[in-house]
Amino acid sequence: MATGVQIVFDCADPERLSRFWAAALHYRLQDPPPGFDNWPAWLKAQGIPESEWNSASAVVDPDGRGPRLYFQRVPEGKVVKNRVHLDLNVGGPRDTPLEERRRRVDPEVDRLVQLGARKSRAMAERGEYWVNMFDPEGNEFDIQ
Repeated sequence: MATGVQIVFDCADPERLSRFWAAALHYRLQDPPPGFDNWPAWLKAQGIPESEWNSASAVVDPDGRGPRLYFQRVPEGKVVKNRVHLDLNVGGPRDTPLEERRRRVDPEVDRLVQLGARKSRAMAERGEYWVNMFDPEGNEFDIQ
């Protein structure tokens, strides 16, 4: 059996970044524990001060196939290039013609820019097409 995986983002604003990635991946914010209608109710019941309520957030695949993404607040900002990044595969299988891949990728790039991402550059090599992007906190990812 494969080992489950969670992807963790260190960030300044877990609430904002989790909402961006939920929209980007068509995920949803993780539900609060059973017996609670929302996260503030759970946090309050745990005695967590309101100043700490944006210390973490998580998003999950509504179909249960993709990994959970967990966002944790850290004091330091992003300084260097990511050592790991996400590739969002929207262009189709590898044998999809280049122009068709562009027709699928470019509208997704526009959608994510509207959500707060920044476009870096588009690349086309060896029949592949992808666009390098940055999320609202500067974490790199690709749309391919």
